[in-house]
Amino acid sequence: MTDQSARDGGGPLQAVKRVLRPLRSRVELTRYKLAGRAFDRLGGNLDHGTHVAAAMAWLERAQDAGTDRGVSYGADLGGGFQESYPETTGYIIPTFLAAGAQFDRADWVQRAVEMGDWEIAVQMPSGAVMGGKLNSNPTPAIFNTGQVLLGWSALYRTTSEARFLSAAERAARWMIEVQNADGGWTKGNSEFASKSSTLYNVKAAWGLCEAGYAGVGEGAIAAARRNADLCLSRQHANGWYPDCCLLYPEKPLLHTIAYAMQGLIGIGRLTGEASYIAGAERTARSLVRLMDADGTIPGQIDARFERAADYACLTGSAQTSIVWSELYALTGDAVFREARMRVNRNLMARHNLTQDNPAVRGGVYGSWPVWGEYGRLKVLNWATKFFVDAIMLEMQQEKMSGTLPPAP
Repeated sequence: MTDQSARDGGGPLQAVKRVLRPLRSRVELTRYKLAGRAFDRLGGNLDHGTHVAAAMAWLERAQDAGTDRGVSYGADLGGGFQESYPETTGYIIPTFLAAGAQFDRADWVQRAVEMGDWEIAVQMPSGAVMGGKLNSNPTPAIFNTGQVLLGWSALYRTTSEARFLSAAERAARWMIEVQNADGGWTKGNSEFASKSSTLYNVKAAWGLCEAGYAGVGEGAIAAARRNADLCLSRQHANGWYPDCCLLYPEKPLLHTIAYAMQGLIGIGRLTGEASYIAGAERTARSLVRLMDADGTIPGQIDARFERAADYACLTGSAQTSIVWSELYALTGDAVFREARMRVNRNLMARHNLTQDNPAVRGGVYGSWPVWGEYGRLKVLNWATKFFVDAIMLEMQQEKMSGTLPPAP
């Protein structure tokens, strides 16, 4: 067998590997299912306040778990908390600020300030935010930088502390410097994801836009709009986005589809550009039609806007709930209210309130069943953050109690 035939997959050894690969996949899936059996149980508690209290308590533990004031990436089921994660700590900041205001918790506001100061401490000299978990050999990441801009912008608006605006200015300057003329980014994309499938970067552009309106200036707003225009120009008529996934450009995750919706709505609300909101609404209406009666949304979706996975991405479901709440507020269309209520019931039934392990109890799984491909057998800080946002928005819009019970 020549070297070329080996590269082309020829020869008897490669043929055997091709035959064994599906069998190995089935064996691995069986192992994952067995590992997740103790966690794949639906709960019956649908009290919104209890779920917010439990999820916020998990986020507090995730922040307190390490030696810094970032928030832990999450935990393997049955394991402990992992290292802090700069990207998602950045957008957890607005959640703590909003929850602190909604439930009169000054300690949550202080935690957000500590997260923002930690983000300044680990900001790269270029102004960028590192990709991946906290590490000693950082590489810059456009998406992560935009997410931390959401946090610094919210902190500056809340505290008027100049250090948060200064950090945002440095981060925004870097994002603008490496932006393509068409509004996209080919430089500076994360080493931990596909660099050619990043239409979801419009959510990073939302962070840039927030920074612009917080005080960074018009250049940041214009750069954000260029990216939103690019995203809209590539959107399909049914609301689907091509090249919009960390791993699967032809069947993107609901998580990254929701990132695109969130980015367009965020920029649209700030700038008053109705076309951005209309783009997100196209996707949101297709998702209403795709959702099952019990509130399950497929974890991956193909170009026909049809199911492309047998699991639910709970992270993306929570993000979609947020988008539906925002569109209900903007349009008054009760279709979005009903869809939001249905998916939130689905999420609360899958939110673990009873696990003994404090690194799991109150956190939100990446997938359902828990052995699904996204965040397999893990609880994730960003899934938990989006869940809190989704439930709090419903509590606001339905005028539920402004007090929380003790966390379970």
